[in-house]
Amino acid sequence: MTELDPSVFACNRTVKVSRTIADLDGKTEISPEHVSEAIQYRTFDRTLWV
Repeated sequence: MTELDPSVFACNRTVKVSRTIADLDGKTEISPEHVSEAIQYRTFDRTLWV
């Protein structure tokens, strides 16, 4: 995350997406894999709107 230099808003959105991914995975805690997947989705989403 520090390499991407996101805003606070972007960090919060990434955490929300990570939480959703963890829920869909049936986990109670967010793992690094969930955060990684969320970053990929957020990056993919950003490239579509530029």
